[in-house]
Amino acid sequence: MHDKTILLIIGGGIAAYKTLELIRLLKKRGATVRAILTTGGAEFVTPLSVSTLAGDKTFTDLFDLDDEAKIGHIQLARDADLIVVAPATADLMAKMAVGLANDLATTCLLASNSPILIAPAMNPVMYEAKATKRNRTQLAEDGVHFAGPASGDMACGEEGEGRMLEPALILNKIDALLNQKKIEGPKSLLLSGHSDRPSELLLEGRHVLVTAGPTHEPIDPVRYIANHSSGKQGYAIAMAARDLGASVTLISGPTSLPVPDGIEMVRVETAEQMLSAAKTTLPADIAVCAAAVGDWRVAKNADHKIKKAGSKPPVLGLVENPDILKTLSQKGPKRPQLVIGFAAETQDLIANARKKLKAKGCDWIVANDVSASSGTFGGDRNQVTLIIDQEVEKWPSLDKQEVAQRLMVEAAGRLTNNKQAAE
Repeated sequence: MHDKTILLIIGGGIAAYKTLELIRLLKKRGATVRAILTTGGAEFVTPLSVSTLAGDKTFTDLFDLDDEAKIGHIQLARDADLIVVAPATADLMAKMAVGLANDLATTCLLASNSPILIAPAMNPVMYEAKATKRNRTQLAEDGVHFAGPASGDMACGEEGEGRMLEPALILNKIDALLNQKKIEGPKSLLLSGHSDRPSELLLEGRHVLVTAGPTHEPIDPVRYIANHSSGKQGYAIAMAARDLGASVTLISGPTSLPVPDGIEMVRVETAEQMLSAAKTTLPADIAVCAAAVGDWRVAKNADHKIKKAGSKPPVLGLVENPDILKTLSQKGPKRPQLVIGFAAETQDLIANARKKLKAKGCDWIVANDVSASSGTFGGDRNQVTLIIDQEVEKWPSLDKQEVAQRLMVEAAGRLTNNKQAAE
């Protein structure tokens, strides 16, 4: 996006705070971001915070003589490769549908010949109101692209469709529009504009099982065998599946991460507990085994703290833990349609990941380097390679949230292709 200019119009709603993260993601991708903050939007975020992140002046007033002398609202609209409205309130959508131009935001929208992407956000009853439905239909006919909304808990305390899509998913839509391509996955759904079933709810009606975090294998009441996994990637995958409309069960080993909203959480300590919980969770459409499960456990953990006894350390007899990924991949009536495993390696990444794919019987392997220099364990970024049969697709270094969003869109595409093949 280094040669692209995005004009971001921030509407008046509690979801406006998410646009700050969207600006950060766009700037990280190299885009130039100019922002128009509506009067309502300024009730939730400040011009200073927007300008600080965008690295440019925030525009607010149609009749600001200084702004008009320097750039002018027509030029502001014409310089943009894409206009993004987020959050797109019911009021803004109504004004767009009938062509009103009574402030800077609506004037720029009407004066632009660039593509327009809106991210609706409003109360569920407002979103389903007849007037809003008419406006949505009109905007779709006018060629406006939609990003969301998603379903979930709302700030008003109600639950339903009307929640603004997460910034990483909006970024995917922006990237697709700017590059005139569709995101890998269910291609017929991603840029289809408005429909009664929003295109972002690609996993609506699906059940997704995700394992995350480390396991703690006890040695005695105060010690255990573990690893450095933070659980961040698995939690991000669970939230990405939720945002795509799935019912999600997250089985988590010990982590310090908060419980994600709208997700069924099952907390476990050991590999045996994680396997038992996973079996209980089935059936599922997709299983993502992102947990860094301990390969071994102590054959018999001590009932009391093991004390020092002279100069010789105690001998710990180890036995192999159950293989959760292999177990879930076994053929049977409850096998998920898609089983995705992770291969955390420190050497020979692709070769070892291929071996794991064959040995476990899963459908996909997500391979990543977890050596100390990579910063993957505990960090916020990940660079993965997706292996499907003989195909190897290396992804760029991304935020773990972005990895999760991309992986779940790919997974939704697999389910869609399976359904079409069956029909």
